[in-house]
Amino acid sequence: MVPNVAQTSPSSTVPIADRLKAFAHTFDRHFDRFLQSAQEVPPRLLEAVRYAALGPGKRLRPYLAVRSAALVGGEACWNQAAAVECVHAFSLIHDDLPAMDNDDLRRGRPACHKQYDEPTAILAGDALLALAFELCVQGDFDQDRTGLLVAELARGTGWSGMIGGQMADIQAGHSAPSANQVESIHLRKTARLFETACRLGALAGGGSLVQTERLGLFGRGFGLVFQLVDDLLDLQSSPHELGKNVKKDAAAGKQTYPACVGLDESKRIAHDLARQAIEAAAFFGEEAADLRDIVTQAIEQVS
Repeated sequence: MVPNVAQTSPSSTVPIADRLKAFAHTFDRHFDRFLQSAQEVPPRLLEAVRYAALGPGKRLRPYLAVRSAALVGGEACWNQAAAVECVHAFSLIHDDLPAMDNDDLRRGRPACHKQYDEPTAILAGDALLALAFELCVQGDFDQDRTGLLVAELARGTGWSGMIGGQMADIQAGHSAPSANQVESIHLRKTARLFETACRLGALAGGGSLVQTERLGLFGRGFGLVFQLVDDLLDLQSSPHELGKNVKKDAAAGKQTYPACVGLDESKRIAHDLARQAIEAAAFFGEEAADLRDIVTQAIEQVS
């Protein structure tokens, strides 16, 4: 039987990998329910949305949203967690398109546009982005809190957040390697959505300004670690291990830390970013031990 992660103490002896697996199982039950549809939705669109969104994944962003709500004393915010995962799934669909990264493989399966077709994939991504905002505001919130939730998701997703980071990543292709440029891209393209997941959870849980800011700092720090580790694994792993094509960033001239400063310095930077993320989580004491463990688990993949 899969343990109920919401009731498992973060400082328990359950390894973080098992906690994440248990959470993903629980979250997917909620997510599946959110992705049921009324009759007016075209069946092919619904099928493509569910294929992309419910595909195998770690569910790290939803986990951080739910845990952030718990750390500020709130209840599990499944709707807001699902909203973040909708944004993430939307971004993966569009990233894989021929006009973007042109990837055929995602999470060990054909990318959405390969399983269906490009128009269907584009519309599935659009539908998930719209659904994210519908889910984001569902809950017992006053008008002010609802406005904060919408604004947070919009900033994390939009032109100054993830989407802006994607644009910067595209424009930086084949330009001279620059560590400053890499950091700027990583902050928006990846770290901002992790930050948003944490802040949404804190806001949904009724967290204070200080609690929300601290959790946002952790999310941003972990997001930077996550992206840097992903860049290193892209060079060191196989498609079977990662569930997606590898070594495409180097071939495309993408801006990455390994391209700018080499493997050894990239690993040093990753460890420094990990330390900063762990320090941010320390504000919540031993109750946030699982956040520390998530960072440690990520960094151990390239140590």
